[in-house]
Amino acid sequence: MKYLLDMLSEEVSGAFETAGYKPSAGKVSLSNRPDLCEFQCNGAMSLAKEEHKAPLAIAEDVAKVLLSSSTFSEVEAVKPGFLNMKIAPEYLTSYLNEMSENDLGRIGVNDPEKIIVDYGGPNVAKPLHIGHLRSAVIGESVKRLARYVGNDVTGDIHLGDWGLQMGLIIHELSLRKPELCYFDENYSGEYPKEPPFTLEELEEIYPAASKKSKEDEAYKAAAMEATFKLQKGVPSFTALWKHIMNISVADLKKNYERLDVSFELWKGESDADKFIPDMVEKMKSDGFAVESQGALVVDIRCEDDKKEMPPCMILKSDGAALYTTTDLATLVDREQSIKPDRVIYVVDKRQALHFEQVFRCAKKTGIVPESTKLDFLGFGTMNGPDGGPFKTRDGGVMRLEVLLDDVYNEMLRKMEESDHELQGEEAREAARIVALAAIKYGDLSNQATKDYIFDIDKFTSFEGNTGPYILYTVVRIKSILRKYRENGGNLDGIKIREALSDEEKSLMLKLTDFNRMVMGAYEELAPHRICAYIYETANEFNRFYHSTRILTESDKEKREGWLALLMLTLRVFEECLDILGMKAPEKM
Repeated sequence: MKYLLDMLSEEVSGAFETAGYKPSAGKVSLSNRPDLCEFQCNGAMSLAKEEHKAPLAIAEDVAKVLLSSSTFSEVEAVKPGFLNMKIAPEYLTSYLNEMSENDLGRIGVNDPEKIIVDYGGPNVAKPLHIGHLRSAVIGESVKRLARYVGNDVTGDIHLGDWGLQMGLIIHELSLRKPELCYFDENYSGEYPKEPPFTLEELEEIYPAASKKSKEDEAYKAAAMEATFKLQKGVPSFTALWKHIMNISVADLKKNYERLDVSFELWKGESDADKFIPDMVEKMKSDGFAVESQGALVVDIRCEDDKKEMPPCMILKSDGAALYTTTDLATLVDREQSIKPDRVIYVVDKRQALHFEQVFRCAKKTGIVPESTKLDFLGFGTMNGPDGGPFKTRDGGVMRLEVLLDDVYNEMLRKMEESDHELQGEEAREAARIVALAAIKYGDLSNQATKDYIFDIDKFTSFEGNTGPYILYTVVRIKSILRKYRENGGNLDGIKIREALSDEEKSLMLKLTDFNRMVMGAYEELAPHRICAYIYETANEFNRFYHSTRILTESDKEKREGWLALLMLTLRVFEECLDILGMKAPEKM
């Protein structure tokens, strides 16, 4: 099914050609003056010079041809040469009914790609904090959006599970519990299946060890030695690492599940480690990797660089790998196992230089083919009301589960204080769904690259551009349809009919733009465009709702036409919400 604007453009292009002008001038756009018309075409003005004719005269010629069209109900040429048009009611309802009958007229990409979305990126042995929110929420919506338009998409969490933090934990454990068999060099038996620490202990150990390493050089050196032994495969340290992973990943999965975020791959830096030796050797033998001040680097400068581009460091002077090394080795792994056409990295925008180096190095050294798209979707920071980094009351970094609990409690309080029909567990479940939408919508409604202020009062409001407002609108539609069914009404086979009011037609026109909006959001990797669309659609629906007595209308045809329009509106909302990683409760 084609975009409505494309269909209208074809009609107007044909009219330009019939009138003796270039058909390419017939591109139609939404009107920027909805008080005057619904659609417009400015092509006549681009032809004036070559046609040696006033643009208004050209527009008038085309308007005469379009007067016989069944596509438009009104066509007018206005100074200095615009074509103003209103769509014919029958044409509009026909388009909407076709959307209803054909999976919303879903339009996919012409050439589906195999895509990996790299998002999440938490370090194991540490609880998720609010700094992980944006990567999870934006990454999940980008994955769903890319999948919705027809791509084969894989989400990878890309765990931080192989660096110095592991050595810090192991070294700290050796000081706290030296009696453990893992630290007995003479031990030769099997290592215990149960971990020698709890999740709570683990989450306390890492920050304590990290603090010590910054204050004590000898402590840090011992932790680096433990890291080295782990990465060389010392069995006792490998056994400890597996305990850390098992406990941490189980907790991570629980917290990501609360966010309704999922990953197809639970891989980490450790999975890439085995690819590093061969990758480095190939870079050397191919002449790309050279020694510089003891380190191994690849020159990634380009002739057209407008600013200095530092070399990409592959190994430090002591032979240790870096994040750059791991990210490149991860691409080696992905190329061998998946062969993606595109990899999208959803990461803090402050890592832009790092990923520019990785992308250039991967292309230059042949790790990925030149045709592989490597995209960096850098996001801004989530700030507190004071404009600074979002903190707890005592100035620390807030755990993500604490933020989720705070928003849930505030949402439940507001729902309990309002006059609603939900009680007990039903109210708590609705509050959970709406609270999650409040958080996600509050984040996703902002352009990803921009910083934003997390305002719990604003985000949990049922008024304005918020998640609760959107969900309340959806629940209102569900309620109308449910009441109709409960009173014996049958919704099977009903059709949308011609608009009877300006409010109804405005809603109809907004629904026709669904597919074009989704494809635009995908092409720009911009979930905020979907948020803007559903907010505008909610406003259009509520204007229609407040001006129309739907269930009490005595005329059966009118009533069924409106109900059919509600059904289509609900489906559009639900598709958009699903792409954004949200859903609406049945009642609120």
